[in-house]
Amino acid sequence: MAASGHRGLTRIVKAAGYSWKGLCSTFRHEAAFRQELLACAVLAPLALWLGEGGVERVLLLGSLILVLIVELLNSGLEAAIDRFGGEPHPLSARAKDMGSAAVLLALVHAALVWGLILLF
Repeated sequence: MAASGHRGLTRIVKAAGYSWKGLCSTFRHEAAFRQELLACAVLAPLALWLGEGGVERVLLLGSLILVLIVELLNSGLEAAIDRFGGEPHPLSARAKDMGSAAVLLALVHAALVWGLILLF
């Protein structure tokens, strides 16, 4: 039996509900996520239109989704760190900086994918 006591379809439904709650919470509390989601809403149709074939389309769309995934993880990391107090600590600052760097790399990755596919 699963640790939560739920099995099968019930566990999947509960997990989907928690995931939806996390998306809504991130949307409500994180401006960066809202901005990236807006960019995805604009760029996703362009990816489908500009991509020549399935592989290009999935690379263009996947690079956008990756940015959202990394932003969700970064936001979760920041929330967990902030929960333990507002006093500065070098490890907290390092962890937050690393999360921010991960978002930056995801954005650079997306820009490279889009640039290389659209230019070549």
